[in-house]
Amino acid sequence: MKKVSIIFIILSVYFPLEIIGQENILAKEDAVSIALENNYGIKMAKNRAEIAKNNKSVLNSGYLPTLTGNAGANYNDLINSTTEYPGQFETDGTPRADIVIRDAESQTYNAGIAINYTLFDGLGRFYNYKRLKEQHALSELQARETIENTVIQLFSVYYEVARLEENKKVLEQALKISKQRITREEYGFEYGQSTKLDVLNAQVDVTNDSINVMTTKQSLYNAKRDLNVVLNQDLNAFYMVDTLIQFLPKLQLEEYIKKAQENNINLLIVNKGLKINDYDIKVNKSGYLPTVGLTGSYGWNLNQSAPSSFIPGQVFPGTNRTSDNIALGASLSWNLFDGGGTTVRVKNAKIAQQNQALLEKQITLEVNRDIENALGIYENRLRIFKIQEQNVITNQNNFERSKEQFQLGRITSIEFRQAQINLLNAQTNKNLAKYDAKLSELQLLQLTGQLLNVPF
Repeated sequence: MKKVSIIFIILSVYFPLEIIGQENILAKEDAVSIALENNYGIKMAKNRAEIAKNNKSVLNSGYLPTLTGNAGANYNDLINSTTEYPGQFETDGTPRADIVIRDAESQTYNAGIAINYTLFDGLGRFYNYKRLKEQHALSELQARETIENTVIQLFSVYYEVARLEENKKVLEQALKISKQRITREEYGFEYGQSTKLDVLNAQVDVTNDSINVMTTKQSLYNAKRDLNVVLNQDLNAFYMVDTLIQFLPKLQLEEYIKKAQENNINLLIVNKGLKINDYDIKVNKSGYLPTVGLTGSYGWNLNQSAPSSFIPGQVFPGTNRTSDNIALGASLSWNLFDGGGTTVRVKNAKIAQQNQALLEKQITLEVNRDIENALGIYENRLRIFKIQEQNVITNQNNFERSKEQFQLGRITSIEFRQAQINLLNAQTNKNLAKYDAKLSELQLLQLTGQLLNVPF
């Protein structure tokens, strides 16, 4: 008895039964909402969709004109200017005097605005604008794909936590029974109804059950940290999870499978790629057509000139000259032959479209295969779960009878332990089968494109 007490003291020091305190219940719907809000992968997918949304804006379409403004200023300081008239005389016969201009300044200012507008570019921008819209729709589909994958990842961890929670309860119950058994064996040994071997066997079983509880708890804590990574939460913010599972009716699943071709995310993405390739061809064909553009400009100039002397004996003061002008124009450009570049681009775009069409056929075949496989796996796991449920009932009845027989001394402790192990295995196998079946159902729903349209 002292040996067993020492074992539990050691276990309680290193693995206390309640190291995480009071936990909150995390419902499935709440877990999905938190993941959609905080998961890093979903955030990045949403940002990529936002970039595509900006790209398909009219501001990036080429339909708006370009407006350019310019301005300038020049300053000129002529410190000294001397005009000499050698050999020239005034009318009275005196030599003509030099004309000196000091600190002469001049400034010029100009400003202008120009507008350019492409009236026609061979329909290139028209189809490119449509292509950008399809790119945005594609990015939204890719974001949905990321969300669906994240939801599957979330529930694979969520259900692992739920399975370990239920296993922990089963193992703790087994440990409790083993503790009761060791007490019975020790009393029996004192009164001569049990042997020392029976006591030692009970002690071994208690130790094994304690280790199983300890190992399961550690796995549970690790799984909860994995859940917090998916939810982007504090790693030590542990939750209790909902262990109640409901399966969809068979008729509802069959209806979803019939519409899988319309809703499967991979097929939607490849179909969107076909539309984008079609617009690529049309964009490249625009190189065969001319480009027509309109231009307009307005300019303003101010010239403040310095004093000058052009006539001997006279100095003219500086002047201010202002001018403005408006210009309008039109241009036509037609690249009659570009060395074959446009032809090559059109041919390559058509080949890319052919590859996309082949990819569509391949993905359609793969999706049909995956749905058939997923349906078979789901139905098989669901049958296994039903069998395991019945197996638990059978082993529970067997264990109760074995317990009665053991208390009456009609079976040995080894036989009782075997009945206990059989019940323990049946319960843990049922837990595994239950969550495997539910996860298979979610994977089937993802393939049919209905994962985000059903209650969890």
